[in-house]
Amino acid sequence: MRLKEYLKLNKISSKEFANTIGISPVSLSRYINGERIPEKDIFFKIFKKTNGFVSPNDFYFIKKEDLELTQEELRLIKDMSQELKNGSKKALAKTITLVESTLKKDKLMVQKIFENFKINNNSIRIGITGVPGVGKSTFIESLGLFLIKNGFKVAVLAIDPSSKESGGSILGDKTRMEKLSVNPSAFIRPSPSDGHLGGVAKKTHESILCLEEAGFNVIFIETMGVGQAETAVYDMVDIFLVLLLPAGGDELQGIKKGIIELADLIIVNKADNDLKKTAEITQREYKNALSITGKPRQNHFIDVLICSSLKSEGLEEIWSFVTNFIKKQKKTKNFYESRESQKIKWMWSTVNNTINQIISKDITKNKFVIEIQEKVRNKSLSIFKASQLLIDFLIKNKF
Repeated sequence: MRLKEYLKLNKISSKEFANTIGISPVSLSRYINGERIPEKDIFFKIFKKTNGFVSPNDFYFIKKEDLELTQEELRLIKDMSQELKNGSKKALAKTITLVESTLKKDKLMVQKIFENFKINNNSIRIGITGVPGVGKSTFIESLGLFLIKNGFKVAVLAIDPSSKESGGSILGDKTRMEKLSVNPSAFIRPSPSDGHLGGVAKKTHESILCLEEAGFNVIFIETMGVGQAETAVYDMVDIFLVLLLPAGGDELQGIKKGIIELADLIIVNKADNDLKKTAEITQREYKNALSITGKPRQNHFIDVLICSSLKSEGLEEIWSFVTNFIKKQKKTKNFYESRESQKIKWMWSTVNNTINQIISKDITKNKFVIEIQEKVRNKSLSIFKASQLLIDFLIKNKF
């Protein structure tokens, strides 16, 4: 980190910092502006006082500033931010596209846009998961239309798995929510998982903030529906719903650990026609099982409800549970503590994604790294030794 950035981040004046390391403000100003390079003993003082954030490399190797936004781009950001605040779906779609982009210029634009965002604790973020075929999309559409009738603005982030071969995704959730997708009070955004684990996309958290800024007060995050790996969504929602099939048998057994333990509410879907009785039996069985298990959140016991998404039955009871849950969470301050905790997890998730990008795009092409890979392949170097060499290489060259 450059010394100038460190002082600005920590709100330390140049004069104050100069005094702490025993030099004149004029000398410090010259170091900051690159007019002079500090002596060895000054290097150590700066390194120690900044807890290692500012190192000698930050004075010798000046990063080329090639990511400055033009006046036209800054005007575009200002206009987009205002349109987004006014609820423009076009601006919302453009902003989420920028969020999902991997281009450095787009990332810088997103940072500028997010600087104008305000904290919104009035929205409700709902995670929806369940095995494939449980009816997640139909459930979201039915509940979404019910909420719109009651004056809410509803948004859906639907995550689709990306192909390991082509990298593409079908992104067909919009077609499955035919009525909701054309409703003026709704917005549906399918996103590819892009290989990201946890049932969500890499930029789901950022997309949620964009939706809140655009005025959507109920946001559904529909996960891929692949089973036990889908626990990351729990760390970005206010309430986590798990959908089950009536008498799902093996499918139920496959997801009972991990996801069921995180559920705030379990919903037995497709409780209609011949399956209604079966759904009621499944409901009773899960209620009995949950009575002897733990609870995912403090002062909250999991409930099991049934519904028919096709016939729009049981939705009012489900929404009543959701609103009561949110009220209790806010009353005990758990709601706000959870959202603050989610910010920290989001920060580390962003760090991990950035490191993975550096490794996949830059590091793997390095000559030294290619040689290490080749030595592992021909068994002249152990995997453990190779891993340590690569970690040392990363620390020395990138971080």
